Amino acid sequence: MSTVDPQILDLATENGLLLEPSSVAVNEMGLDFRVALATTASATAASAAGERWVLRIPRRPDAMDRAGTEGQLLAAIRPHLDTAVPDWRIHTPGLIAYPALPGEPGLTLDGSGAPAWHLDIASERYARSLGAFLAQLHAIDPAEVAGAGVEVLTPDAVRQRWRRDIERVAAEFTVAQPLAERWNAWVAEDSYWPEFSVLTHGEVYPAHTLVRDEEITAVLDWTTAEVGDPAKDFAFHHSAAPSEAFGAVVDEYVRRGGRVWPRLPEHCAEIIAASPVEYGLYALHTGADEHRQAAQELLDPVPA
Repeated sequence: MSTVDPQILDLATENGLLLEPSSVAVNEMGLDFRVALATTASATAASAAGERWVLRIPRRPDAMDRAGTEGQLLAAIRPHLDTAVPDWRIHTPGLIAYPALPGEPGLTLDGSGAPAWHLDIASERYARSLGAFLAQLHAIDPAEVAGAGVEVLTPDAVRQRWRRDIERVAAEFTVAQPLAERWNAWVAEDSYWPEFSVLTHGEVYPAHTLVRDEEITAVLDWTTAEVGDPAKDFAFHHSAAPSEAFGAVVDEYVRRGGRVWPRLPEHCAEIIAASPVEYGLYALHTGADEHRQAAQELLDPVPA
C-alpha cells in the first residue's frame, strides 16, 4: 500500500465520490491500473456516507481499451456465480469505481513493494473454494457472454496464438535457447492441451481474489477474460501451492462438474514457464523502456 495521492481525491470528487482522505489505501500491484480502496466522507448522488468503494485508475489511456467489454461481461456473468464480482457504478475514461465487495485481498504489496500474503496458499479450504468458483465460471455457456465482446478461441486457436506470440517476442528480444526450445516443444505436443474451450478469467491469483476465513468471497479484475484454455485459471495455484492443495482444487472442480485432462498439471507448469512471453508482449505494447528491460532479463536470464 502507498501514501494517498491527492489526485485520487480530486478524481473521485469529479466523479461524484467524496472520500475520507485518511481512509484511502492504494494497491500498486496491477500493471494496467492503480487500485484504491476508500470510504466516502459524505453522501452524494453516487453514494451514501460511510460506504467503502474501490477505485481503478488507469496507468495509461490504453488501459481502458477493454473496459467496455469487461463491464458488459460482469453484467452477463453475475447471475451465474455465487462469488461476488464488481458492479461498476462509475465508468469514465479516467476512472472505474464500484462499491467494495466482501473480504480482503489475498495478496498485496507492502510499503517496500514486496508481496504481502494474507492467506495460507497451502490452505485446503481456500483450494476447494477456488475449485468451486472455477467450476461455476467454466460452466457458463459462452453464448451467454457473446454479446460482451470477449475473444472466443478454439483450442487450436489458443495454440496458434501462443506460436505467434513466441515468434513475435523472439523477433524483438534475445531469448535464451533453452526457453525457446521448451516453449516450442510445449506448443507442438498435443498431450498437454485441452480439446475444449471455456470462459476463463485469465488471471486468477490471490491479488484478484477477496477472501474471508480462507474462502473466496469475490473475484476482481476481469480484464483478461476470454473463451479459451481452462488451464489459465489453474496455473498460478499450481505454481504457488503445494501439490496437495492443487489436488484439492482439481478434486473440488471435478466434483462440481468441471472437465480435466491427464496433463493439466504439466500444462499449468508450462504456462507459467512461458509467462516471460506474455510480459514481453506487454513491454512491446506499452513501449516503456523499464518494461522492455525487465522483460529482456526474464527472456535471457543471466546464470547465477
